[in-house]
Amino acid sequence: MFSCVCVQRMKFLLLQQKYLEYLEDGKILEALQVLRAELTPLKYNTERIHVLSGYLMCSLPDDLRAKAEWEGKGTASRSKLLDKLQTYLPPSVMLPPRRLQALLRQAVELQRDRCLYHNTKLDSGLDNVSLLIDHVCSRKQFPCYTQQILTEHCNEVWFCKFSNDGTKLASGSKDTTVIIWQVDPDSHQLKQLKTLEGHAYGVSYLAWSPDDTYLIACGPDDCSELWLWNVQTGELRTKMSQSHEDSLTSVAWNPDGKRFVTGGQRGQFYQCDLDGNLLDSWEGVRVQCLWCVSDGRTVLASDTHQRIRGYNFEDLTDRNIVQEDHPIMSFTVSKSGRLALLNVATQGVHLWDLQDRVLVRKYQGVTQGFYTIHSCFGGYNEDFIASGSEDHKVYIWHKRSELPIAELTGHTRTVNCVSWNPVLPGLMASASDDGTVRVWGPAPFLDSQETEGLTVKNYSSEFLPDF
Repeated sequence: MFSCVCVQRMKFLLLQQKYLEYLEDGKILEALQVLRAELTPLKYNTERIHVLSGYLMCSLPDDLRAKAEWEGKGTASRSKLLDKLQTYLPPSVMLPPRRLQALLRQAVELQRDRCLYHNTKLDSGLDNVSLLIDHVCSRKQFPCYTQQILTEHCNEVWFCKFSNDGTKLASGSKDTTVIIWQVDPDSHQLKQLKTLEGHAYGVSYLAWSPDDTYLIACGPDDCSELWLWNVQTGELRTKMSQSHEDSLTSVAWNPDGKRFVTGGQRGQFYQCDLDGNLLDSWEGVRVQCLWCVSDGRTVLASDTHQRIRGYNFEDLTDRNIVQEDHPIMSFTVSKSGRLALLNVATQGVHLWDLQDRVLVRKYQGVTQGFYTIHSCFGGYNEDFIASGSEDHKVYIWHKRSELPIAELTGHTRTVNCVSWNPVLPGLMASASDDGTVRVWGPAPFLDSQETEGLTVKNYSSEFLPDF
């Protein structure tokens, strides 16, 4: 049952429309009759009735529409009236406006949400969507196929990382060099741009500055030096070493691009400026991997106690965030800062919620011993996760599915690092002990569905809520 107030409001809206339409048609007497005999006796919204009576003075329809802020007689104003009336009626009496369109949009969004290979921006409109068939992305559109094999390194390749703007790839090798590759914006082919030489111990970790002007290179455990290169000029800006006893194996940039933190497993944990000057240090923290939080104050560090702790260099406080039962070999954090992806010795790849401090998911399939393997988030909206493995493969998971959706073959030794292009969601790179960097992209335009470098597992998956 409707309340008397609701019925009154609905009558008022209908009579107001009737009154305005009579006025627009020039039927002044009829409009006056509606005002006196129908609207006024309702004794509802007297102030509005006074305003409506003033419209009797409008001599032209355009003047009426302007003063009343009304679309005029026709479909537009009546549709608006219908929308207002609908708010007083239960759905069982009158369906909400565009209900079918809303249901169809929800159906399309659900299908896309459950599509294992969906790797493009979600279009909430229905104009470019076929409702005749369910939405399915072809695996051919996914970066599962070897597009290019980069063989310029002459020893094990330990690390690779795309720049933040997606235009370059840096790869570091045991051969003592860093190679900068240019990404062609059209063909997505990589071309050697410059080589940075002189890293006697080899290069096991790389970090681009937020604006991609600089690149920091670190070495393995016995390397006490950190190199800061100007990528644009190819010049060495800083070569930092606090002590020959140091082990500077990991680094992370502060979001301001003017500072960075570095450390290693021998207990060094420093904050420095671009000239390598020591700004702050934390005593006795044996660092395995580092990450700077977007607040510019907090640094996340995994240590030899199988945990990730948050360190605040401003007020010198620290707190435990993640605790594992096995060594954390490396970790990375999502763009949102909410999720952390850990490579855990003998356990594989784990996803943690940093805000709630809970283990969300353990991904299956990868072989992870005590080698340092670097995994990554990737794809449009970071819906996917990729990791190297000691069984020579690259594994890809949908973020919400524990079983891999693809296993990429082609490397012949351990895959140490995978990097997903942050701007081009269909482009990925992997670095291996076999001395190569493989560039992965969508399938070439071939009729055959079989091509080198792809094994797809047709696992069914249960999807959990997004973060």
